[in-house]
Amino acid sequence: MLKLKNVHTYYGNIHALKGIDLEVGEGEIISLIGANGAGKSTTLMTTCGIVPAKQGSIEFKGQDITHMRPDDIVKLGICQVPEGRRIFPLLTVAENLDMGAFLRNDKDKIKEDFDYVYSLFPILEDRKNQVGGTLSGGEQQMLAISRALMSRPKVLLLDEPSLGLAPIIVKQIFSIIKKINADQKTTIFIVEQNANLALKAANRGYVMETGAITITDTGENLLVNEDIKKAYLGI
Repeated sequence: MLKLKNVHTYYGNIHALKGIDLEVGEGEIISLIGANGAGKSTTLMTTCGIVPAKQGSIEFKGQDITHMRPDDIVKLGICQVPEGRRIFPLLTVAENLDMGAFLRNDKDKIKEDFDYVYSLFPILEDRKNQVGGTLSGGEQQMLAISRALMSRPKVLLLDEPSLGLAPIIVKQIFSIIKKINADQKTTIFIVEQNANLALKAANRGYVMETGAITITDTGENLLVNEDIKKAYLGI
């Protein structure tokens, strides 16, 4: 469904992505793990067109999207939940969700999706008239995920969904991620420092080091890989 081929990305003179090859199959949960500064977030930002690739190609369902505008990429069905959540802090929960559906005009389906995200995260319905900036970190992450779902994505990109959250909330978030994948058949691509949870959730995983993919395997196999255990799982 999503394919990156020999993708190179730069920040000025800094060579952030060094010819990465990566595939995300329809209906899969894929995890990309690696140390801080490895290029994980840049991979998502390049996929979304926010940081353009200087070389290589990105295809979505066979269509070249390498040089498309970010909003056009969203229209095709790729939506990102950015690192740090980035909700609209002065808008209410309901208004944030409305913004997620900004590019849609199917009002009946939008109502269905409001009901769906409220079923995933009942606390958001309880706080639908509350200003987003007053929510807890965990609630803001729930809102950020829900806002992305309001665009009806075919591929959901999640950048560090566990960042700064209490362990009990992290487990809840990952449980919901798997539920979204099962319920909606939404393909999910996760960038995550919590390698243990990310690989447990994933069908397949990629390991990134200094802008390059170094290992790829099933999530199950990566969890028992001795090198991965030492480097990323603290075992």
